[in-house]
Amino acid sequence: MHVIKYGFQVSYDPQKKNCAETKKRAVDAMTDLSMLKCFKTYLENAPQLILQIYILMEHERITIFQYASILVSVTSIAWSTVDYQMSLRKSLPGKKGISVGAPMFSYVFYKWFTLTSWIVSIVFLLNCSVNLFTGLVVVLGLSGFFWACKEQTNFCRTQRMEFLYRTVVGIILVFTFFNIKGSRTLVPITIYYVVRTLATSGILALCFYLRPIFINTLVFVILSIAVVVALGLGIISLILYYACFHPSLRLLGQNMEDTVDGPICTIGRPRIEQFIMP
Repeated sequence: MHVIKYGFQVSYDPQKKNCAETKKRAVDAMTDLSMLKCFKTYLENAPQLILQIYILMEHERITIFQYASILVSVTSIAWSTVDYQMSLRKSLPGKKGISVGAPMFSYVFYKWFTLTSWIVSIVFLLNCSVNLFTGLVVVLGLSGFFWACKEQTNFCRTQRMEFLYRTVVGIILVFTFFNIKGSRTLVPITIYYVVRTLATSGILALCFYLRPIFINTLVFVILSIAVVVALGLGIISLILYYACFHPSLRLLGQNMEDTVDGPICTIGRPRIEQFIMP
């Protein structure tokens, strides 16, 4: 409602006195809405997708339409992340947005491939052992939560709500990497995907060691190949995005800070320190 309200104010203000300020509020409200949609996607849609793939694998057969449904679901999750990233950058003064074209597609592919690989991997683990699956999710979620505590995020006004926010961040970090406080993340993102690669390799090795029933099916062969290929393509897309297309690269030489998903200048820094960044 606030977005609609600010939109009408910008469009129908005859004197245009507060047009810039109202437009900024509308963009900020859109960013807040986009972030909430992103949260909902990871808290609701991602677990549902895991359950969907698990049930399909239990039947030992997946039709072409079901494969398509899975791809659409992963695309929806990945796009919610991209939409939030684009909205957030638009709302921050001094931040260059992601250009439509190669930069946007490389970022979409990075999220899409890494999400696909990881979601299928943890479904494999769920098929092998519910206890191991639960343990891995809990360990990863707690690691994300404690990292948020270490970074001292300050998104909420009260301590209780901040605790809830950090819990949500921990859950999201189970699925994909986020810069939780707009700071330098070259080291954290490297560690994150090294751990992701090791975990994926460990899950596949565990499947061959435990040899559950589904390992002898065509579905497992197709999905296991997809896991390895998607992870490799996702990491390549990640490197390509940050090496060639990251918006901060266009700001070099302008006395601004070049970081991985981090602050580029001091303008608007309080807002960026409150938000997580994909």
